[in-house]
Amino acid sequence: MPRPCPTPWPLASLALPLLSSTALAQSVPQPAPAASAVQQVEVQAARPEDLEARRRSTASKIVVGRDEIERYGDSTLGELLKRLPGVTLDGRSGRGGNIRMRGMGGGYTQILLDGEAVRGGLSLDQLDPDQVERIEIIRAPTAETGARAIAGTINVITREGYRKRLNDLKLGLGTEAGRWGGNVSWSRDDRIDEDLTYSASVSLWNARRYDAGSTETSATGEQWLEDSQSDGRRRGVWSNARLQWKLPGGDQLMLMPSAMVAGNDSLRQSQLQVLRDDNGDAPRYATSLTDSDFTHRMLRLNGQWRQNLASGGRIEWRGGVGLNTSQSLSQRQEFKADGQLRRTLDERSDSRERSQHLNAKFSQLLEGDHQLVAGLELEGAQRNEERQTLQDGVPQLKTLGTELSARSLRTAAYVQDEFNLNPNWALSGGLRWEGITTRGQDIGGGDPENRSSVWTPLLHAVWKPDPKGRDQLRISITRSYKAPQLGQLMALPNLSNRYPVPGPNTPTSPDRAGNPNLQPELASGIDIALERYLPAGGLLSANLFHRRISGLMRTLTTLETVPWSDQPRWVARPANVGDAWTTGLELEARGSLRTWWPDAPAVDLRANASLFRSQVDGVPGPDNRLDQQPGATLNAGADWRIAGTPLTVGASVNWTPGYATRLDERQWVSQNRKQSVDAYLLWQIAPWARLRLSAANLAAEDALNRSTSFGETSLSRNETYLSLRSQLELKL
Repeated sequence: MPRPCPTPWPLASLALPLLSSTALAQSVPQPAPAASAVQQVEVQAARPEDLEARRRSTASKIVVGRDEIERYGDSTLGELLKRLPGVTLDGRSGRGGNIRMRGMGGGYTQILLDGEAVRGGLSLDQLDPDQVERIEIIRAPTAETGARAIAGTINVITREGYRKRLNDLKLGLGTEAGRWGGNVSWSRDDRIDEDLTYSASVSLWNARRYDAGSTETSATGEQWLEDSQSDGRRRGVWSNARLQWKLPGGDQLMLMPSAMVAGNDSLRQSQLQVLRDDNGDAPRYATSLTDSDFTHRMLRLNGQWRQNLASGGRIEWRGGVGLNTSQSLSQRQEFKADGQLRRTLDERSDSRERSQHLNAKFSQLLEGDHQLVAGLELEGAQRNEERQTLQDGVPQLKTLGTELSARSLRTAAYVQDEFNLNPNWALSGGLRWEGITTRGQDIGGGDPENRSSVWTPLLHAVWKPDPKGRDQLRISITRSYKAPQLGQLMALPNLSNRYPVPGPNTPTSPDRAGNPNLQPELASGIDIALERYLPAGGLLSANLFHRRISGLMRTLTTLETVPWSDQPRWVARPANVGDAWTTGLELEARGSLRTWWPDAPAVDLRANASLFRSQVDGVPGPDNRLDQQPGATLNAGADWRIAGTPLTVGASVNWTPGYATRLDERQWVSQNRKQSVDAYLLWQIAPWARLRLSAANLAAEDALNRSTSFGETSLSRNETYLSLRSQLELKL
């Protein structure tokens, strides 16, 4: 199958005007800095404004600002988020993965980008951290942010509007497993006139990647081992802008366009050893070669109009449209032991998702210090997916067609009142209604339609024993839900590439398909948190949570009679399987070492630990937990400003223990522990320049994953690698 030209890098020419303008800016003579004291670097446990926003919020919220985002020079947002309390990634170290709060992913964690839902398969790992102004982690749903947040909400705020003139350039270079990569990012904030300001940023990246691993599969009378090596490349360009007009009467109009093209390609080689084959069912090839390419494109235009009212209130209108497309191409060739070609498998998948939203929010400060907020929301999405599989040039799904579609329509209305009951108590009460209609296509030509709605009462309270003190207790009682993603409603199968049709396959190499009859999950929850705020940006916090879930969605593998094969095939597809619960404790501590030891060096400390427990009703124990929820997580780190030098150094440790998950009576998955040790050095060369050196995954170890399904076991081992990066940051 011909591979497309990598799309993003022709766009690299966009960077040329940027670099030329940088050169011109540097050619202008600048006043020489005074030969004064060594440049000092200011690093605090947390910026005062970030902690103050957290303390004043009635709902439990963690605010992560630019200082913490930049600290380790992470190349992906996922590597940054893994250090935050209760946040985990399901991928191996250095490879990102799906972002989870409280060990719950797959839709339990609501991901927002500038307050809007992330759609179309866009991953936060495709977002350059340099594009991010701050991150808000909201542990319990609120009427305003939405109820699709059983585990919580992560709201990523990209560069905000004009505050002061800014013209920053960052140049990065890194290496991993002997492969090199680089990135360039540029940000500019400026004013055109008194009423019009703008912000713009562009990021480009291109990095080579190497991966190696093995998979051992065993069943009754059978055992084989496959070793694989892969060389690939990760590439992309992301740009966004914000235009902000001041209108008469204090009104404000904003336009926020953004665009992204990102992808990866790889060439994977594998060698198969059949160790035992009593039944004659082992794979019949000796080596394989897989050439693959994936590209994701995103276009988004959002607008906002803030209108001040004569009553002192405000109406905020927000609307936007988005388009996400992705294309995946792969060709797998299998060879016999004598080198002859055994078969060729070509796969192509194209998806296109369009989205639209329109929101209206009214806010008014009432008597008694009541802050009233009410709003209406309307959101629609349409997804088309086309998939084609050819074996030796012959279509494998010709009897089913190659294209299916799904659509959803969500409407919501909410009201929320936040007020101080007395100097000791602050309350926030809200009521939200959401209705969602989903329609998918099954492979029989039907269009199953599901309608559901949920009322979500929400109550948040903060109690301060001493109104002027630093201690406070939070309580949140909430109701939330999780809706199926459009991709889960698509019934078009993705065939096992190891076992082609029309023959049989195995439980550990199933076909994969969606379920157009999926229903949403509902959850009731409670959060209780105790916080103590320390001097110099310090904090001690303990948070206890519990969720009761009904209508749990889970992907199960079953043997089915399918229309795409004349023999029964093992198929993995999502289904509603029953009820579940989860509970946990989250601990956090941060502060300056001098808080406890006045004569200590200027060292800031931070640590967080979480304990999780869960159970799926109807699945026998042990290990009948929610999918991929670990039993615990631990993070610890320190930053040291070396006195009398322009240097700051820091390190962090991230650890997640191994665990097993029982899916049903005959299906298990497990993975080993995951640990990551990162370090950085920051050198403030001049007021306008600094150099950041960082090392990630210093204690690299292999990732092990085991799955057992109906008596067949698969054990995968994948290597992880030390990553080194350097980044020059210039303020022009």
